[in-house]
Amino acid sequence: MQLTAPAGNATTAPTRTRRDADGMAVASFILGLLGLLVLNVFLGPIAIALAAVSLWRGTRRRGRAFLGLTLGVADLVVLAVVMQMSNTVSWSL
Repeated sequence: MQLTAPAGNATTAPTRTRRDADGMAVASFILGLLGLLVLNVFLGPIAIALAAVSLWRGTRRRGRAFLGLTLGVADLVVLAVVMQMSNTVSWSL
């Protein structure tokens, strides 16, 4: 007697992974956008990581993942520029 998984599980795993990757792409975009205004030292790296993972998992929302990646990098660039201009470790509006 051989035990095998039901046929439904074989197709559900890639669909779930893709759906998770799509959610990560959207989350990276939102966090990258929010990071331009607040907590960019935290939200920028999170947006970069989420975008990279979603692209690695093969998201269908590649545009949002690339926007999240770009905005995450922009968060860190804005932080570095403003820190240099104000000669402090943080910045505020």
